[in-house]
Amino acid sequence: EEGTFAGVDRALPQLKDLGVNVLWFMPIYPIGEKNRKGELGSYYSISDYMGVNPEFGTLEEFKALVARAHDMGFHVILDWVGNHSAWDNDLVTSFPEWYEKDSVGNFISPFDWSDVVQFDYTSMPLWDYMIGAMKFWVAEAGVDGYRCDFPGLIPEEFWFRATTELNEIKPVLMLAEDEVHSYLLERAFDMNYAWAHHHLMNAVAAGRRKVSALDTMIQNELGYYPPDSYRLRFLTNHDENSWNGTIDEKLGDAQQAFAAYIFTIPGVPLLYNGQEADLDKRLEFFKRDPIVWKETELREFYARLVHLRTTHPALRHGSEGGSFRTIKTGNRKVYAYIREKGDRAVLVMLNFGKKPVKTALKDTSVEGTYTELFSGNETEITSGKPVEMGSWGYLVLTK
Repeated sequence: EEGTFAGVDRALPQLKDLGVNVLWFMPIYPIGEKNRKGELGSYYSISDYMGVNPEFGTLEEFKALVARAHDMGFHVILDWVGNHSAWDNDLVTSFPEWYEKDSVGNFISPFDWSDVVQFDYTSMPLWDYMIGAMKFWVAEAGVDGYRCDFPGLIPEEFWFRATTELNEIKPVLMLAEDEVHSYLLERAFDMNYAWAHHHLMNAVAAGRRKVSALDTMIQNELGYYPPDSYRLRFLTNHDENSWNGTIDEKLGDAQQAFAAYIFTIPGVPLLYNGQEADLDKRLEFFKRDPIVWKETELREFYARLVHLRTTHPALRHGSEGGSFRTIKTGNRKVYAYIREKGDRAVLVMLNFGKKPVKTALKDTSVEGTYTELFSGNETEITSGKPVEMGSWGYLVLTK
């Protein structure tokens, strides 16, 4: 409620109980005053890359929060905004040559982001400064990597150098808010956003795309990306929630079916702030808008998925995890697949439709006795034997 590091510190036991293992802190740096948008400004308008927004607390309090998170088994990544700074960042006056200019020498704001000014990465001293600032948070505060905002306009060589030097301090996780520049995963980043997949899920939920398109995309990804590259799966995030609508607005009653899906397919699921508390409003971007932390059945639902995702060997990441195989069904609205690792398996059936269905799996290799994740009931699966599923129904079966 207070929006401080101390408040987050008190909430860490809840997050540990939920089962999450990486905490992504959005920008904690001071926000620029010049050309500020709204009451609080955008947290992506940074006036000091090695400072802390005093509204949240002090640098020492953040260090203590990271240390406590580490003691509890979390890793911590910070949001990094390397593409642009606030207009009143000291770098603007001290090193104006580090910024892009128009034909008459004026600073440039990217897109309609009038509260920030664009860096010019042809200036090599800028590379030294930025990498030095990134190393500061890893070495001094103990963070374990970065979610890098809008990295595609920055040279890949910069990111490769940054990752290399950060890894010399300790192994880091580098997440790119990017999908277009897939080459970034080859050397510079470990994970990127599965944006097209996110939009496809919304289209399937709205009936604009066929369910089979999901499998086509997954199979294409498995063939395209290296097996140990991470794809970030999400139902929402801060931009989607604020600008494009809540999960309720876009998925409605389909939320739990799609959540079961992203937690069991290849990739890494994101649980956005308040998602487990049924966040049902668009959070204001430029002013204080606290989440209402409701008691809801979604918390237990997500806790079960998170714990399954982090403990079942078939759902481990990349080459360490299980194979992924689509299972034929008798209904075009039902998507079924199995993840297998040795004698362990997760079999998933999803009814991506508004109407209840009765369908059968057509594969003798998946026959056997499974335990359903949410009910705990034992379920016998026999090829050709119909299974009943409700509207937007889901079955997550473990063996």
